Amino acid sequence: MSGDHFHVHGPHDHAVEHAAHSSDDFSGRIAVMTAILATVGAFFSYEGGHTQNAAMLYKNEAAIRKTEASNKWNYYQAKSNKQNLAELALALTPAKAEFYQSEIERYKKEKEEIKKDAEKLEAATLQANEQSDAQMHLHHRWAQATTAIQIAISLAAITLLTRRRWLQIGCYVVSGISGVLAVLALLHI
Repeated sequence: MSGDHFHVHGPHDHAVEHAAHSSDDFSGRIAVMTAILATVGAFFSYEGGHTQNAAMLYKNEAAIRKTEASNKWNYYQAKSNKQNLAELALALTPAKAEFYQSEIERYKKEKEEIKKDAEKLEAATLQANEQSDAQMHLHHRWAQATTAIQIAISLAAITLLTRRRWLQIGCYVVSGISGVLAVLALLHI
């Protein structure tokens, strides 16, 4: 049983293989074009996956920064509560006015630093979200280019089977659209 070979062909594999062994120029050109389109499609697919991963990493970074900012704001609120208690204690115990006044000033200073840190983290969150959105836009461009090139490959297979020149022209048009979409992705448009 191990000497038996079993291979399942895809829908257009047989036609491409036959065309490769044929002396027919039309079939040979379509077969080579199909191989080139498949190679370019693999590159487009890789770029699409890469940009999607980058978008997820930026989104994860935004979530981390947002959590850190939330923690800072909670800390800020805790310092505000302590400041309020010190202000109440100042009003209730004038004998310790100097101590409570210094505590109030300390809390005010600490809150200023905490606020600056929280605002920086919120800005980092916004920046990471913007980067994620930009990467997702690129991902969609690469996905569109990949889809168009897959359609062109299918048209090439149908062209081989039917030998219709108008399908060959359609393949060229769809390949061109795929190329335009890829250029837009490369230019970050």
